[in-house]
Amino acid sequence: MDFATLKRSRSNDLSKLSEQLKKLNPNEKTGGSSDDRFWYPDVDKTGNGYAVVRFLPASKNEDVPFVRVFTHGFKGPSGQWYIENSLTTLGKDDPVSEYNTQLWNSTTDDKSPARKQARDQKRKLTYISNVYVVKDPAKPENEGKVFLFRYGKKIFDKLNEAMHPQFADEKPLNPFDLWEGANFKIKIRQVEGYRNYDKSEFDERGPLLNDESELERVYNQEYALQEFLDPKNFKDYDVLKKKLNTVLGLNRTVNEDDIPAARAEAPVLKTKPAKMDDDDAPWKSNATEEDDEDLSYFKKLAND
Repeated sequence: MDFATLKRSRSNDLSKLSEQLKKLNPNEKTGGSSDDRFWYPDVDKTGNGYAVVRFLPASKNEDVPFVRVFTHGFKGPSGQWYIENSLTTLGKDDPVSEYNTQLWNSTTDDKSPARKQARDQKRKLTYISNVYVVKDPAKPENEGKVFLFRYGKKIFDKLNEAMHPQFADEKPLNPFDLWEGANFKIKIRQVEGYRNYDKSEFDERGPLLNDESELERVYNQEYALQEFLDPKNFKDYDVLKKKLNTVLGLNRTVNEDDIPAARAEAPVLKTKPAKMDDDDAPWKSNATEEDDEDLSYFKKLAND
């Protein structure tokens, strides 16, 4: 849609967003190479960081201002990394999810090596939106520009809570609205070795900019998001399975009877893969954020 249509139709945007959120399974706990379109908040030596952004509406020819992508990123006993988009993003079968299911269902011991390995190999959930950088103390040259922003469930929950407040005295906020939305203050702390975003919050609602022509300029600079769901960005099932077998040193499918033998061929990791910061991670993202799926995902696997 053009800018004028965006302004006229924004009263319906919140209800449309709410409908879209309902389509996402609330029980699910829902990557890539360097891309200068993406903006990442920096942290200091103590792991603390601060920045202010404005989430932007859906870009032209798109209906939703975010996409969600599942990825896997782990190091196998072979010493090789498995870093791939998960086909479950597209609603398709994925070999890692299938293998994790086999590991999980091979035992009822929640502290077993098999279930620990499944946790270490679990999916990571990220969302991608367009944002306008209002304040970036670490890199002020980014201020006033439009970027793509990859974020996790913790931040997404704050967006959802703003749209669906719990208390009667709170007015629903569409955080993606250029006129009646609100800037989002990103506050990062280091908690138990992970980035924590719990203290992040929305500012007072109001227009991003008071100049309509500048708002239109910002809107016209947005990036399309659906490209991240393009099947061309996902490898075929057989290719992924071959890579998984190589990374884990597997030569055959695991089932309940041969789990011990499979472990002898490809030992379960003794320790959790090392946490990666932005400097040494194979891909730069907010993957260190402790907001990916939890035990409920694996309980779901056991019932599939």
